[in-house]
Amino acid sequence: MTGASARPAAPAVPFGRFVARAQDRGRLVVQPRMGMSRPDRMRDGLRATRGAAATTVGTITVDSYTRTGDAVAAREAVTRGVALNGYPIATHDPAVTRQVLRGVADDGFPVQVRHGSARPERIVTALLAAGLDATEGGPVSYCLPYSRVPLNVAVASWERSCALLAEARHTGAHPHLETFGGCMMGQLCPPGLLIALSVLEALFFRQHGLRSVSLSYAQQANARQDEESVTALSRLAAALLPDVEWHIVVYAHMGMYPQTPGGARLLLEEAARLAVRTGAARLIVKTTAEAHRIPTVTENVRALETAAAAARAEASAPSTADVPDTGIHAEASALVDAVLGLDRDIGRALVTAFARGYLDVPFCLHPDNAGRARSGLDADGRLYWSAAGAMPLPARPDRGRAPILGADGLMAALSHVQRTFDQRARTEAARPRSHPGHAPTTDRWDQRP
Repeated sequence: MTGASARPAAPAVPFGRFVARAQDRGRLVVQPRMGMSRPDRMRDGLRATRGAAATTVGTITVDSYTRTGDAVAAREAVTRGVALNGYPIATHDPAVTRQVLRGVADDGFPVQVRHGSARPERIVTALLAAGLDATEGGPVSYCLPYSRVPLNVAVASWERSCALLAEARHTGAHPHLETFGGCMMGQLCPPGLLIALSVLEALFFRQHGLRSVSLSYAQQANARQDEESVTALSRLAAALLPDVEWHIVVYAHMGMYPQTPGGARLLLEEAARLAVRTGAARLIVKTTAEAHRIPTVTENVRALETAAAAARAEASAPSTADVPDTGIHAEASALVDAVLGLDRDIGRALVTAFARGYLDVPFCLHPDNAGRARSGLDADGRLYWSAAGAMPLPARPDRGRAPILGADGLMAALSHVQRTFDQRARTEAARPRSHPGHAPTTDRWDQRP
């Protein structure tokens, strides 16, 4: 990393504080997944995000070469002008990235770097050198199921990365780190395990010096189960992270996305309503192009504004009845307690927990995953355990249900959300309408906290 004297001042409003202020004012912060390899296009994307009719934060998503540590391929692509699927932050000179951010991120508009790396030291070093201090990931969630890096290697790398972020406070930074447990939902991971992983990664971050974190949850196939899950995640965060700044971030569905524009819009709107109903502070959106290709900047802005409009409508609607407790909080608590009881060092505890099968991600082929747990999806779209392996889960009425997912069943479960919302869109389109609906928009700056 470049010396502290070369590092520009952090944004006027730190990432975590910006989100907290928006939440205090009843505004859901919406954020795109966005990354372009050319600096001018990345700057245009950030400016468009900032100008959207919503309360937004910016995203720089890195490319896959940078994520996997292939610096040679990233450098060759930049030299030859080959387009990548994200911004190669560790290849571009920090001065180039600072120019991308100038007049955007240095005037009260936070930007987060999203990456997907099990070994993120070079990415963290590069983002700090460019004047950024917010990122995401984790020693488990960016190792299983994303990579084949040994879990103990990922844990050690994330310890070093947390140290880099924590040390940056001495240069005026306000580092923020978000757990990425949401990717586990692409594995048909029942919510108790996802919640436990998000909480354990946040505790890992705190143990290694971070004082501003966010905990993630990815929308799944049953709105009531999702509401109970986000509520359980908030309860655990409040109990176990009393001495750090934290908030909850919801991701629009991480699995197979609807193929129709109408289905994608309906799913995104449901994600926004979920965030509002559960008190989440931030939503990562997806676009109507998600099932087909990398979305354009215009499509990203439209998704941000669609989500913001749905959130405003939900906030003004009458509150609904409390969600029944089906045991998700108890399940997540049992897993967290079991892991914390293994070792005072949370990194070592995580490695031991996976070795013993106390944590076991269904359908995950990573060599350090026990692979004895299995899950299913019932007729209402609720995820459940069909086999718990060695995980210390509390007894539940549905425990012991026979596994139902062969190859065909697995594919049907993975595509359940896609099929459900595409069908809803077709049904909605077939209904006669007296006039087209149009959600009002509000100028971006009226929405700033």
